Amino acid sequence: MTHSHRDITELLAQHGLAPRRAFGQNFVSDPNTVRRIARMANVGPNDHVVEIGAGLGSLTLALAETGARITAIEIDHGIAPVLRDVVKELPNVSVVVGDALELDWNEIILPGSKAVVVANLPYNVATPLVADLLDAIPQISRFVVMVQKEVALRLASSVGSSDYGAISVKVAYWATARVLGDVPPSVFIPRPKVTSSIIEITRRETPAVGPHIAPQQLFKVIRTGFGQRRKMLRRSLAAIATPENFVLAGVSPESRPEELDVHQWGRLATEIQKNQRS
Repeated sequence: MTHSHRDITELLAQHGLAPRRAFGQNFVSDPNTVRRIARMANVGPNDHVVEIGAGLGSLTLALAETGARITAIEIDHGIAPVLRDVVKELPNVSVVVGDALELDWNEIILPGSKAVVVANLPYNVATPLVADLLDAIPQISRFVVMVQKEVALRLASSVGSSDYGAISVKVAYWATARVLGDVPPSVFIPRPKVTSSIIEITRRETPAVGPHIAPQQLFKVIRTGFGQRRKMLRRSLAAIATPENFVLAGVSPESRPEELDVHQWGRLATEIQKNQRS
């Protein structure tokens, strides 16, 4: 049993609550949508799912139906007691109250174990949260998250696309990503102005670029390049890259940042790193 539109409005009214813009709250009020996300998550009784921003529990209830062990994280201390009450009869669901950007994830997912992150993420935290978890929490094997469509396109875009940017390269370094489908504004309370998309991000067994350069060094070069997106790389990277670096990396200095895939960025950053060591 998941929440209907009427259930959401009644829960909010009963507890004197309203969606909070500060937390980017748009509650999913369509049972078909949350069950669709649960199916796309492809989890079962042997899996651990971490849901970020569980809210009133619409998606939580759908995920619980899969038999997976669910850790539901909620930042809003006003909503959290309602969420606890909604899931109190479900032995496979536990609630953690806190900010997902500040929690100790090694307590939520023990080192050496694996988990899938499933969530309806607000616009303002979606990109930094996914980026930080990819960087720092290798126990997360997959993400199946609903975000605004423009965010999904940035996360999953490939080289040459207008949506391709530094975050696209970071995702490609750690994982593969694909957009699974769109979700209309009509299924949310309150109704947003834009379409959302469901995206799946699957962590690679090993990063796309070899161990010869540390990820933080690679990402620093990428950020520098995309910081002046309209400029050729020989200009945007002039402070750190030499003409020889481009030659040895097999990258044209007249390229713009969106023309390089993760492997080309890796070669170029590796050559730049040699400058700093010499």
